[in-house]
Amino acid sequence: MQPLIKLENINRYYGSGDVIVKALDGVNLEIYPGEFVAIMGQSGSGKSTLMNIMGMLDRASGGSYLVSGKDVSALNADELALLRRDTFGFIFQRYNLLATADASENVQVPALYAGMGSAERRDRAQKLLTDLGIGDRSDHRPNQLSGGQQQRVAVARALMNDPPVLLADEPTGALDSKSSEEVMALLQELNDKGRTVIVITHEEEVAHYAQRQIRIEDGHIISDSGVDKDKRTASAQANANNDHNESSSLTMEAIESAKMALKALRVNIFRTALTLLGIIIGVAAVITMLAIGEGSKQNVLNQISSMGTNLLNIRPGAPGMRPSGDMATLVPSDATAILDQVNNVAYVVPQRSGSKTLRLGNIDDSVTVEGVGVNFPQARDWAIDQGVFFSQDDLKSYASVVVIGATVAENFFPYEDNPVGSFILIGNIPFEIIGVMEAKGAAPWGSDQDDTVWVPYTTSLVRLFGSNYLSGITVKVEDVDLVEQTESDITALLKARHQVEDFSVRNTASFLEMATETQNTLTILLGAVAAISLLVGGIGVMNIMLVSVVERTREIGIRMATGARRRDIMLQFNTEAAVVCTIGGLIGVILGFSAGFGLSLFGVNIAFTAGPAILAFSCAVGTGLLFGYLPARKAAHLDPVVALSSE
Repeated sequence: MQPLIKLENINRYYGSGDVIVKALDGVNLEIYPGEFVAIMGQSGSGKSTLMNIMGMLDRASGGSYLVSGKDVSALNADELALLRRDTFGFIFQRYNLLATADASENVQVPALYAGMGSAERRDRAQKLLTDLGIGDRSDHRPNQLSGGQQQRVAVARALMNDPPVLLADEPTGALDSKSSEEVMALLQELNDKGRTVIVITHEEEVAHYAQRQIRIEDGHIISDSGVDKDKRTASAQANANNDHNESSSLTMEAIESAKMALKALRVNIFRTALTLLGIIIGVAAVITMLAIGEGSKQNVLNQISSMGTNLLNIRPGAPGMRPSGDMATLVPSDATAILDQVNNVAYVVPQRSGSKTLRLGNIDDSVTVEGVGVNFPQARDWAIDQGVFFSQDDLKSYASVVVIGATVAENFFPYEDNPVGSFILIGNIPFEIIGVMEAKGAAPWGSDQDDTVWVPYTTSLVRLFGSNYLSGITVKVEDVDLVEQTESDITALLKARHQVEDFSVRNTASFLEMATETQNTLTILLGAVAAISLLVGGIGVMNIMLVSVVERTREIGIRMATGARRRDIMLQFNTEAAVVCTIGGLIGVILGFSAGFGLSLFGVNIAFTAGPAILAFSCAVGTGLLFGYLPARKAAHLDPVVALSSE
C-alpha cells in the first residue's frame, strides 16, 4: 500500500553561517492510512517542527515530502493551502480558537474555505458538536467554555472538512487528567473509525493510546515501534479521497468576508468609530463643499442671466485698462450713432452713474444715482412696480423726476404703501418720485441693485454731475445669435468716431463665461480641500488595518492552517477596509446633505447634485480598497507557522 505520508531525508535548519540550528536532520518516515501514531520527544527535540512540516505549515530546508504520492516541495502557497485543507485537520495544544466567534462559527471555518454553503456548514458544525457532547454549547464563545470543551471544539473544527489525517500537537498539554482521558479516548474512537491520527507529545501516558510510537531526539528519529499491519487496510480510511470544492464562488466568499468584517469591527467598536470618523468627515466635506461651490456658481450665473445675455456694455477706457476716476471718452451722441447706424440693435441706453446723498426730512442716505435713457426698463427687462418710468418729453425738458428702487422706497418711506408723487432731495435739488421699480436683489458683483434711483440722463448731466460724458452705454440686441457681429460693428463705429480705441465693449455672454470659469475654479478648490480630508481618512484606515493585522496574526495563522489561501486572507482584510469605508461613506453622504441643508437655513447658497455624492461615496469605497491593500497583502504573506506562534 502507498504511504499516506512519506518523508525522505528531511532537513530543517534555522539561521545561517556559523550559527545554524538543525531542528531536523535527515528524517525518514512513512505513515500509512488508518494508523494511530505518537511522535514523542522532549522540548527542543524537533517533534513540533516535524509536525509543522507534515502539516505543510512550514517548509523543509531539504529532502523530499510526499502526501498521497504528491511531492509538495514544488507547490506554491495557495496549492499548499488547498492540499492542507483537504488532507489535514489540526488540533492544537492551545486550541487556537477565534475569540470573537462562538463554538459553531469556529467549527465552520475550514468549510468556509472549502466552498460549503452556509446552511450546510451550520448543520454539519452542529452535528459534530452534538456528537462530541457539546451541542448545547454551540453558541458560546471560547471564554465561556472549559478547557476540555474548547479542545472538543478544536476537534470538531479538525473534522469539519472530513480530512483523512488528524494532526494533534500536545492535545492534552493544557487539560486536567480527566479531560485528557476524554480527548484521547475521542481520538482513539476516531482512529477506530478509520481516521489516521498523528499525536505529538512528550507524555508516555498519551503515547500509549497509539499503536505506533516514534521517538525523536536532536532532530533524529531514534526509535520506531513499526507499522501495525492490521490497522493498515484499504478500508481503514474511506475518507482519504474526499472531493472538496476547489474554489467557492467569489460572491459567496465576498458575502462571508463582509459578515466576518462586521463581526471583527464590532469587537473594537470604539476604534472602528474613530476610523469611521475620518471617512465620514471626508465624504461629508466633499459633498458640502461642492454643494456650496455649486450653489454660489448658480447664484452668480442666475444674477448675470437676470441681466440678460443679449446685452452689450460699452465702458470708457481702452480694452484691458482698469478704469480710474472719470474718463471722458463716451458722449450721448455715441449712443445716438449706435442706434441709427448699427443693425440688430433693439435699444440703446446712455448711462451716467454716481453716488449722491438722498434726503427726506431727517433721513439721508448715500445711494447710487443712475442717469439713463427712457428705454432702460425694456433693455434690462426690469418692470415698474408702482407709477411710471420717465418719458421722452422728460428727457428733452431736463425734468426733475426720479424713479426709485425698492430698497430706497423701504428706507425713506417705511410707513407708506405708495411714495409716488412725493418729493425727495438729490443733493440739494428736489425731484418728484414718479415710479418705483420692482425688487431685483443683489447684483453679480454683490451690490444691492435696489438701493438705486434713476433720473433722465440729460438731467443728470446738467443738474447733478455737471459734465457731458457718459459712464457707459448699454445696448440690447434683437438677435442674440448675431451678438458678436453687432459687437464688432459697434467697435468699428466708435473707433471711426473717436479715431482711437478709448472704449471697451463686452457682452454679457462673456461675463457669463468668465463667471462660470471662476466659479468652477472655486468649486475645484473647495473639492480639493475636502478631498484632502478624505485622503487623511484613508490613511487612518490603513493604519488601523495594519494594527489589526498585528493584533490578529494568530487568527491569520489559524485560518491558514484550516485551508485559507492568500486570496482568502487578502479578500477578508480588504473587505474589512471596504466595509469601514462603505459605512463611513453612507453616513458621510447623509451628514453632507444634512450639513448643506442646515447651512441653507442660514442663507448660504446650496445646490445639491448627484455627481458629488456619487463621487465622494465611490472615492470612500475606493479609498478603503486602496489603503486596505497593503495591510491585506502583509497579512496574506505571513508564514502560517510564524503566525501561529505569535502571541
